[in-house]
Amino acid sequence: MTNYRIALIPGDGIGRDVTAAAWSVLQKAADKAGFMLDGKEFPWSCAFYKETGAMMPADGIETLRGFDAILLGAVGWPAEVPDSVSLHGLLLPIRKSFVQYANIRPHRLLPGVQGPLRSAGFDILCIRENTEGEYSGAGGRVHQGTADEVAVETSIFTRTGVERILRFAFEQARARRGKLASVTKSNAQKFSMVFWDEITRKLADEYADVEVTSYHIDAMAARMVMAPESLDVVVASNLFGDILTDLGAAIQGGLGFAASANINPDRSAPSMFEPVHGSAPDIAHLGIANPIAAIWSGAMMLDHLGERAAAGAIIKAIEWTTACGIGTIQGKDRTEAITASILAQL
Repeated sequence: MTNYRIALIPGDGIGRDVTAAAWSVLQKAADKAGFMLDGKEFPWSCAFYKETGAMMPADGIETLRGFDAILLGAVGWPAEVPDSVSLHGLLLPIRKSFVQYANIRPHRLLPGVQGPLRSAGFDILCIRENTEGEYSGAGGRVHQGTADEVAVETSIFTRTGVERILRFAFEQARARRGKLASVTKSNAQKFSMVFWDEITRKLADEYADVEVTSYHIDAMAARMVMAPESLDVVVASNLFGDILTDLGAAIQGGLGFAASANINPDRSAPSMFEPVHGSAPDIAHLGIANPIAAIWSGAMMLDHLGERAAAGAIIKAIEWTTACGIGTIQGKDRTEAITASILAQL
């Protein structure tokens, strides 16, 4: 029997509740499909930072390297630890150290979910560059606290980084409906984004079966609202992809439905799977967090591990649950009730 080692990082706030929910669903799906999931939980979080002065131990990355995949809940507690500390102390180091350069986020309406748009028939897969670009962390501040203070944030775009994420997006489009939208702001950012557009055009010659359209970020934001059904695969830089996928979450009914995967495509290191939502400190104690995004992320993990039948069964169980009106309105149903419905369908 195949046994997968999974690192569990519940993190902060509702991350703990939704990770527990996702893990129970994953365990049942594995049992039904005939494989095993061996999970080890790590307490790395803002609470861990307050106790130790670090978001994870110095050997945290090497510890995680031995696992087949990572399931993360949510990280952040801004009233206690600045977001800039929690993000750069845990999530970003994992993405960069394990070369998880492809961030995948699906956006579609689940059965029974009422989105804010007139259009309901959309199915968008957003591919976000995940390790460089605007979130490279290059820059600094000088003359701090004075009237002459200067802050510099430098975006880093490498040919390797841009080409590999675009090639990954082309392959996803080829496997879906054959349409790719590449998003930049090359009319204003004449170096990095013109560079991105040039590589897009070059690769398009290799993928003659894929219809490629280039959009500016503002035009794409409008299109996702006005004509989301016209989009298939959307690829963008780290910052632009981050913003567009929050918009994608909104049009699919809210962050409680937004799943994501941080993928190392060559599988030289573990990939990480997490709901898009944050730790939601305001509802962390209420037991009403929607676990669907975390459970969907878990299904993406199983698909990545090659257990596609089990992943598909989880997605069908989610769809059955929302079709019955359970988990469709944020805050209406308790976390345990939504989880129980999905488990029952499995």
